[in-house]
Amino acid sequence: MTLWHGRFEGGPAEELLAYTVSLPFDRRLAADDLVGSRAHVRGLVRAGILDGDEAAAVLGALDRVEDELAQGSFTFVASDEDIHTAVERRVTELAGPAGAKLHTGRSRNDQVATDLRLFAKRELALVAGRVLDLQRTLLARAEAAGDEYLPGYTHLQRAQPVTLAHHLLAHGWALARDVDRLLDARRRLDVSPLGAGALAGSSLPLDPAGVALDLGFERAFDNSLDAVSDRDFVAESLFALALVGLHLSRLGEEVVLWTSEEFGFARLDDAYATGSSMLPQKKNPDIAELARGKAGRLVGNLTGLLVTLKGLPLAYNRDLQEDKEPLFDSLEQVSLGLAAVEGLVATLTWDHERMRAAADSPTTAATDLAELLVRGGMPFRDAHAVVGGLVRESLDGGAALSDLVAAHPDLGPDALALLAPGAATANRTTPGGAGPAPVARQLDRFRARLDADTARLAAA
Repeated sequence: MTLWHGRFEGGPAEELLAYTVSLPFDRRLAADDLVGSRAHVRGLVRAGILDGDEAAAVLGALDRVEDELAQGSFTFVASDEDIHTAVERRVTELAGPAGAKLHTGRSRNDQVATDLRLFAKRELALVAGRVLDLQRTLLARAEAAGDEYLPGYTHLQRAQPVTLAHHLLAHGWALARDVDRLLDARRRLDVSPLGAGALAGSSLPLDPAGVALDLGFERAFDNSLDAVSDRDFVAESLFALALVGLHLSRLGEEVVLWTSEEFGFARLDDAYATGSSMLPQKKNPDIAELARGKAGRLVGNLTGLLVTLKGLPLAYNRDLQEDKEPLFDSLEQVSLGLAAVEGLVATLTWDHERMRAAADSPTTAATDLAELLVRGGMPFRDAHAVVGGLVRESLDGGAALSDLVAAHPDLGPDALALLAPGAATANRTTPGGAGPAPVARQLDRFRARLDADTARLAAA
């Protein structure tokens, strides 16, 4: 029996049920549905719609349903379209006429929206915690790296040396923005839709604000039409999760490059690598590659939902059933990815000698040579041209860059110190820069940011 059988003479077609059923995926909202139903019962008591005995019977039945679901003994039936229908059916079986009052003043429209917001509040906080875990691992690796350095790249061409700590912290700061977005999205979704009904509220003396407080929401809805149709919070959550995925993808791409024999900057731990079914010598960075690949999946989840939402009239439409699977999938994939990438980063072994050898190429000090000329009074554009000409001459085989620098009248032997191993890294002294001194201060700021975000999450 469906929740809407009274309006219809016959039962629904099998094809309709097969196409519209959401139980296979919305079962994960069971815990949130039970929490919302208990708060609704307490609200019905305050409204004088349920008496104490009826409320006790329904709340007892909800507890029994929770136990059955936890133990795997809950029996679903063919008419259970979704988890909400299944819970109400079983409560009515257990509590009798009192159970039939559970849905008083409530629609599945506001019920589903409430469940999904409760779910998203909890899960976004968990993801934010996992992002913080990865940040802590990046911090630990940055602290351990000391003043070790490697080439920094633009256009995937060697540009200037940077400390390894600086490079790792670059990923850490990007993830800090992710934490901020996740917590901000969570703050905006902290609104209870319960009491909005199907779209227009109720003639019964319900108390949406009291129920919102009971459920731990910051506040209740302002407009019942908006309350049941709003899925901005799902889209925003998917956007925040997609950006986490993009940042994992970028980190993964660098691990792929750095662990290749061509770069050789890092080696994979056996526990976080795979082999080849045919090639005995292979050690593959599958976690890093999947971090790249799954980013497309996360972006697809976001764009798919945005297209679903773009043309919907107020208020509820069944199209909104399509909000859950992308959210569930993105939360799961990002959570798995964060844990896997954290282990990958924590166990990487660095080849500092290989990094230093690549970073100490004389051409990576070209900007320092130009800035030396600037300090002597030469306009930067002229200095850029002078040094660029020396680099071109060296690459064309005219002479070693060091010899050309020593012989140049505006540079000379004193400029050779800029080409010494490690000099270009040490010369990066501006705030936020890549040299040892500013990175030491950056480490302090990053620790403080981690502490502050950890406290924000705990407070949330």
